[in-house]
Amino acid sequence: MLGKVSLNYGRLGIASIRIARYNSTTSATTPIDAEKPPLVVERLSKKHEGIVQIRMNRPQTKNAISKAMLESFCKALEELKFDKSARVLIIRSDVPGAFCTGADLKERRTMPAEDVPKFVDRIRQLTSNLASLPIPVIAAIDGYALGGGLEIALACDILISTKEAKMGLTETKLAIIPGAGGTQRLTRAVGVSKAKELIFTAKMIDGIEAERIGLVSRAVDDKSAVPYAFEMAEQILKTGPVAIKLAKTAVNVGSQTDLANGLIVEQQCYAQVIPTQDRLEALKAFGEKRAPVFKGE
Repeated sequence: MLGKVSLNYGRLGIASIRIARYNSTTSATTPIDAEKPPLVVERLSKKHEGIVQIRMNRPQTKNAISKAMLESFCKALEELKFDKSARVLIIRSDVPGAFCTGADLKERRTMPAEDVPKFVDRIRQLTSNLASLPIPVIAAIDGYALGGGLEIALACDILISTKEAKMGLTETKLAIIPGAGGTQRLTRAVGVSKAKELIFTAKMIDGIEAERIGLVSRAVDDKSAVPYAFEMAEQILKTGPVAIKLAKTAVNVGSQTDLANGLIVEQQCYAQVIPTQDRLEALKAFGEKRAPVFKGE
């Protein structure tokens, strides 16, 4: 069981990659805060090597999804998909009181009508790419996770929130529906009836209720879920990398079919761990009463 921790992991790591805005219109008089990238990708080192953070950073909009932020996010996932050194990804916010509040409506109002479906399709592509990453993805939800922000969280493997966090697919208040996977992933998380209730009413719920209905795996009694996400990521680092990837495949694919076919998927995934060097290392380490040293081979 994860214990209560108070460490701040917000700036850990040696290698930090900042993905710049896709915007060439910045003026010389733009405030310094506006120059910060909407997204920061941080690869940690030493005992946290293998953990990657994606930190959303648009304080002026509570991390509302702009075109620049969306493209930065998509590019980050494209790079992580082929990053063999990445073992666990944590999605979090650098903005107090907000995980992500959905699409940037101010930007949306200036968007030509024909561009809106393209923008939403791009967010849908983002959530699909996030869900299909071969490594575990943990969402650390502090504050508001609304609309597209909750859809991003729903695409993660494990959701950890604070008890005071606020979550909801609130699109029907704007006379639209969730369009980046929310209607499907929320239904799979909480069931048909509860998903309909939350979407039809555009209701926001707190972390306590989200944990009760299975929307998040844990709601913590603390100011931030980030340290708990890190503790879970550290536990994952101790496991076999190949086994984790295949376990994720078995759960994801198997859960979309009936039990009989799901068992076949599990069998096929299990067969792929048998010839790995990591499995032999685990057996050897067990016999020698030491921690195994996995290489993902």
